[in-house]
Amino acid sequence: MAQRTLALLGASGSIGGSTLAVVAAHPDRLRIASLGARANWRSLIAAARAHRVGVVALADPKAAAEARASGEFAPGTRILEGEAGMTEAACLPEVDVVVSAIVGTGGLRPTLAAIRAGKAIALASKEILVLAGAAVTAEARARGAALLPVDSEHNALHQLLRGKAPAEIARLILTASGGPFRTRPLDSLADVAPEDALRHPNWSMGPKITVDSATMANKGLELIEARWLFGMPPERLGVVIHPQSVIHALVELTDGTLQAQMSPPSMAYPIQDALLHPDRPPCPAPRLDLTQTLGLELLPPDSARYPLLGLALDAARAGGALPAAFNAANEVAVAAFLGRRLRFTDIARVVERVLASSAAGDDTLDAALAADAEARRKAKEAVGSLAR
Repeated sequence: MAQRTLALLGASGSIGGSTLAVVAAHPDRLRIASLGARANWRSLIAAARAHRVGVVALADPKAAAEARASGEFAPGTRILEGEAGMTEAACLPEVDVVVSAIVGTGGLRPTLAAIRAGKAIALASKEILVLAGAAVTAEARARGAALLPVDSEHNALHQLLRGKAPAEIARLILTASGGPFRTRPLDSLADVAPEDALRHPNWSMGPKITVDSATMANKGLELIEARWLFGMPPERLGVVIHPQSVIHALVELTDGTLQAQMSPPSMAYPIQDALLHPDRPPCPAPRLDLTQTLGLELLPPDSARYPLLGLALDAARAGGALPAAFNAANEVAVAAFLGRRLRFTDIARVVERVLASSAAGDDTLDAALAADAEARRKAKEAVGSLAR
């Protein structure tokens, strides 16, 4: 295959690190033209030099100014700033694939611009399809831009669905680890501290998504994403707890059989598949050792332990701008929990209050952005009333 050129937005995060490892393992197939991050420019220095990256974009103008003044980047490196800079980095003429891995809503406009420029999108940011799934998928269809899922569960479904006719598919099932509190007594969850929630049993991820894994808000967001990625209504999507994180998704066929995709819990596998499909070169991550006993549990999720999963499904069924409101309220609540201003169990209470006072409305981009802003305002008020 011809070498593919990437723009890596969210390069300072865990997805960014795994992407850099995949690129380093396949220098004849992949190269990086631009790196983007919110503010952590120091984490980009080594990667920019190692991969001879000519463009670095930082959403925070102050961080961009610091990076320019540092002299740490190779001579001639262009350092862009703000949303316009991130958009320019994504839309460089030589870029074939944009890895969209910015946490939160900051990657929405640069990703939409890249779609309009005809770039393929390796999508790792949950918020983009949750916030604007209708707009993003419609734009991708109109421009012929591929949406390549990077999340392990969605990438697993992407692999399982290849070559299957829609009429064969009964249901899509995402797996969830259950997080670090799967067996913790329910009456002790209110006492969970941030450092407890950040000890994920299987995955190494950023703080926000790690907390989302503990509450299973992440699985709710992934269900909303799956609706748009695969054109599947919410009632034909499901979740099962799989503590080992080896099975990443299952497809139930119309005859009742199940097919599963399995690999070790390493993001290198789905990232490599998204960037190199249809080729399957060796992956730079450990393989499953089938000489050892491999336990594979599948358990139904407990609605009392994971109320955010049910709230996300309600938002998905209602549609309109409610998924955007769910996402915004959860972001505010998780930030308050990490800042020790909110109890772990109050994250769901904040989201529930916001959704109860929000209308579905339209599923346009403008409506979603308005719902996002309004939900953040309401969530901050709810945090204030619940803060300890």
